[in-house]
Amino acid sequence: MEWHQESGGVAGCVTCRFSIRFAPTSTPGRSWSIRPTRRPLPIRRWGHGRFVPPFSFNRMTWIKPSFLWLMHRSNWAQKPGQERILAVRITRAGWDEALARAVLTTADPVAMKHAAVYVQWDPERSLRGAALNHRSIQVGVGRELIRTFAENWVVDLADITPRARKIAEMVRGGQAAKAQRLLPPERIYPVGQDTARRLRIT
Repeated sequence: MEWHQESGGVAGCVTCRFSIRFAPTSTPGRSWSIRPTRRPLPIRRWGHGRFVPPFSFNRMTWIKPSFLWLMHRSNWAQKPGQERILAVRITRAGWDEALARAVLTTADPVAMKHAAVYVQWDPERSLRGAALNHRSIQVGVGRELIRTFAENWVVDLADITPRARKIAEMVRGGQAAKAQRLLPPERIYPVGQDTARRLRIT
């Protein structure tokens, strides 16, 4: 998964295959973050990585589970302001809470106005950035939950920028098979029937 602070967007088409894929770890799930190099990396405290200023607690934060979607968005950590890639581990309880409180960005405007969490669907990407025929979830955490996300759900941070750039170099050098083996493993995240129906997960 990945978080990124930005403005909102639109949902994907319901005719495509919708699913949540994530990079599993021994206990929590893993997310991805992009940060500008001009800003300091989050410091270590209490033995775990935590987001600290200039991370903003006053604007929406987007959690985006797909590693390749993030690489497409950041051009493999080459876009200005998106040069740093962090792996972010969050608790399953936190992720489940986000899904339980989520409303689709195509929902009724009244429901959107009062939602704490938003969900939209974007095309998944291939290793070379091509849009695929299935969609990846994007989860927007509203301001009332951002501090909970940063202080309670996030349990660790790790800078994986060198790994991301190494994969990109392999792809550009015609070593796609080797690059594929360096990708974080992702698998389908199970959700309950109510959540699947409400968020159009198929």
